[in-house]
Amino acid sequence: MDLGTINPILLVASLMVSATPILLAAIGEMVVEKSGVLNLGVEGMMITGAVVGFAVAVNTGSPGLGFAAAALASALLSLSFGVLTQFLLSNQVATGLGLTLVGLGLSSLIGKPYEGMKSPTLPDLPLPLLADMPVIGPMLFQHDLMVYLSIALVAAVWAGLKFTRAGLILRAVGESHDAAHALGYKVVRIRLMAIFFGGACSGLGGAYLSLVRVPQWTEGMTAGAGWIALAIVVFASWKPWRVLIGAYLFGGVTVLQLNLQAAGTRLPVEYLSMSPYLITILVLVIISARGYHGAPASLGRPFHASH
Repeated sequence: MDLGTINPILLVASLMVSATPILLAAIGEMVVEKSGVLNLGVEGMMITGAVVGFAVAVNTGSPGLGFAAAALASALLSLSFGVLTQFLLSNQVATGLGLTLVGLGLSSLIGKPYEGMKSPTLPDLPLPLLADMPVIGPMLFQHDLMVYLSIALVAAVWAGLKFTRAGLILRAVGESHDAAHALGYKVVRIRLMAIFFGGACSGLGGAYLSLVRVPQWTEGMTAGAGWIALAIVVFASWKPWRVLIGAYLFGGVTVLQLNLQAAGTRLPVEYLSMSPYLITILVLVIISARGYHGAPASLGRPFHASH
């Protein structure tokens, strides 16, 4: 095994690209869960975003339009989950799993004509002055727009939840929907807005996979990324900056195992490929043993105004 072939600068740069789709989906899901709703349909929304974004980008020649269409499609799909769980009071876990199955089936149907095609992709956008810095510049400041936007989104969610009235209301609904309702807040409307936002973020994450990370359409290309995003929210104890750290750790493990394969490690490829998922499961088991610190008190509980 020749570890000299692994370039640390390229490793960190690849890590950021690898982590971006998971980060986008995870920060959206964290907002949804902060409102007290558990949506397990992240995988289905991501794959829907991936196929819709790819189809629109191929037909229009614009990756920007592809991202916008992906966000809208997944957000609308998430609203079906919202209507079922918030108005018809269906079980959130079962409905979320159903959403994933719908998304996977829908993406397979829409994506059939696009298999094997290449899509237009986002160009790199080096940040002036910062990109010219030695070592750090190529690592952190020579990426495409969505990498920067994903980090900005984490900062915006953190500031929104911590310092704004809307963030305070969202957290209040997640902690005690009955108390929030008694104070006159529209619990269902607030939760639907959070679900819509989470769907849009998942769509952007899926589109990043099909338009930037692997600029082509392959059936099932999310390969469990939505489930990893869900796990990262728990790992992060529902805190935005920890979501960023969790996504980058997972991205780092993913990129490292690919680099180790390229370097000719003696470990079987199968073990390396499953290492990111094994590490995620291990982290969740450890957290479960210690208790879910930081989980919204009303998470997963149905709300009805007459209660």
